[in-house]
Amino acid sequence: MSPKRLTLLAAISLALSAGPLPAQTGESAGTAPDLSTLSHADCPYFGAQRELYVNEALRRGGVVRGQHQLTRLTEGVTAMLGYVPGGSRTYNFDQQHAAGSIDSYIFADLQANGIQPAPRTTDWEFIRRATLDLTGRIPKSDRVLAFVADNSPDKRAKLIEELLASPEWVDKWTMFFGDMYRNTVTRPSSGVTRFAQGRNAFYQWIKDSLANGKPYNQMAAEMIDIASTNTYNDGPANFLVGSVVFNGAPAQDVMDQMTADTFDIFLGISHVNCLLCHSGRGHLDGLSLWGQGVTRYQAWQLASFLSHTSAARTPVDPANANVYYWSLLDNQKNYTADYTLNTTTGNRPSRQAPTGCKAGQPCFYVAPQYIFNGNTPKSGETYRTALARNITGDFQFARATVNYLWAYFFGRGIVDPPDTFDPLRQDPDNPPRAPWTLQPSNARLLNALAQHFIDSGYNLKATMREIANSDTYQLSSRYNGQWSAAWEPYFARKFVRRLWGEEIVDAMAQSSGTYPSYSVAGYTDLGLGKVSFAMQFPDVVNTEGTTNVFLDTFLRGNRDDQPRKYEGSILQALNLMNNSAIVEQRLALTGNSANQLLLRARSLDAGGIVNLLYLNILSRYPSSDEMAKASSAIPSASGTARDQAIQDLAWSLFNKVDFIYNY
Repeated sequence: MSPKRLTLLAAISLALSAGPLPAQTGESAGTAPDLSTLSHADCPYFGAQRELYVNEALRRGGVVRGQHQLTRLTEGVTAMLGYVPGGSRTYNFDQQHAAGSIDSYIFADLQANGIQPAPRTTDWEFIRRATLDLTGRIPKSDRVLAFVADNSPDKRAKLIEELLASPEWVDKWTMFFGDMYRNTVTRPSSGVTRFAQGRNAFYQWIKDSLANGKPYNQMAAEMIDIASTNTYNDGPANFLVGSVVFNGAPAQDVMDQMTADTFDIFLGISHVNCLLCHSGRGHLDGLSLWGQGVTRYQAWQLASFLSHTSAARTPVDPANANVYYWSLLDNQKNYTADYTLNTTTGNRPSRQAPTGCKAGQPCFYVAPQYIFNGNTPKSGETYRTALARNITGDFQFARATVNYLWAYFFGRGIVDPPDTFDPLRQDPDNPPRAPWTLQPSNARLLNALAQHFIDSGYNLKATMREIANSDTYQLSSRYNGQWSAAWEPYFARKFVRRLWGEEIVDAMAQSSGTYPSYSVAGYTDLGLGKVSFAMQFPDVVNTEGTTNVFLDTFLRGNRDDQPRKYEGSILQALNLMNNSAIVEQRLALTGNSANQLLLRARSLDAGGIVNLLYLNILSRYPSSDEMAKASSAIPSASGTARDQAIQDLAWSLFNKVDFIYNY
């Protein structure tokens, strides 16, 4: 290992052994330390005080000494960012925005609260930001240069269209919705297994739906309403199957969990899960104005929409009951009665009819009724068809969907967390009684976005286009002046995010020009072919060994009881520094996995090498200081020492915050 890498490894040791953070007081509390005081100032991401910048707010619960996690992370990362070339139009705070646009709501709010927005992001930053956010890939070097050189006033809008039309967009958002729908082979927390065939069918259905521009209300309706005899063939049937629970649970437990997951994912209302155990009064009083007034009986009315649905297993081989596919059918034997009040066991409290009520009497059953409008199934309509109709026709469906997308692009939702909607606190023209307040940070914007989504025909790309083209999205993550953490809900700057593990792996492959060929258990061996990008994995488990470990280190979650997270960690730093397959192999100059970028660099002078590596790995050119330091470390004569210097430079760029974070 080269001396430079040994120095950084020493910094890791300091970070591992570092004690508590020094106390901070007064106006300087929570601010990033002077870079010159760090143990390894040119790479503070790995320094002894790394926790100050990256993980401390998250590790200690989200708020540290008055600093919110997005503020703390963004302030720290932007303090570590190096020089970024200019090249974008300046932003005028007083510019006018079209009525009803995202910016008309955001900037009116900023002005009303005396908040100065960050400057507009540069072209160099924007192309990397938008490409990563929309496609999960970094931009190619020639595309970066062409974009920056383009003087067209609409070049950012054109870039967004290009990204939305790319197959990489399909890959990224198939992964996003695979996470949301918890599409995985097995869910250990509940004991349900789809098997690879079911997972693959669901994955391919999501991917095809996105590629074909299927309206999102149609996607949701298919997942809620589909009747299937074989989940290996019918992808969307695997959605409700994922909510099956075991452990001797009565059928009502399955109905309840299907209801809870459906309302969480499609309406952003996670409190239904609570209400299926007990009435809201005395349990949700401080959390949800709506929830505190809902009874358990009303939640049972929602679950009754699933009371005629059976999820049954059929062995693939009658001689082996341990391998099976699922059916998802309505009005089968034992599934013709409404939600029945006759349980004393299972995962939830007893469901008992009123005293004196006998089996067969109306009081023994709960008929389906949609809580927000009182609707019941129409004559001849299956219960699930009625549920799909009510959910996708509910304005809250559109509101929750755009809020989930907003949370992804901005780091937090307009309602945050995004699945904690309180339906009685959304209308700015009918605000809740004191002490309750409106829940969204900008209720009129959220409602306008939801209406735009409906007007677009529930087009996901239309909402993403609207977001990415907004001045709000195009604000810099760097802030001029003193930032207040209390401004987070106003979106006056872009908050940084750590890249997904899949994005990091793919960025290393793309920038090096060395593309792996992954075998994915349960995918490749079923004849679906190898993939070259981690963003094309159908799941977050069962990938190749070393890659699997690396991605888990970056907290991709398990699509069960561990959601994807954005925190940093020492293990991430160590893997970025010396993972043999993901990092070191990308630096090879010989063999089948030779780094094509480094081979090109060999023929250039020192300045050309530095420019080439910075542009391909970080999507920018180096500053004059970075150029001077990097080029001086590269010997002019060819040989082992020069090759090692080129590899060290590439390695150091893979380990910079510019590479690890989208800013």
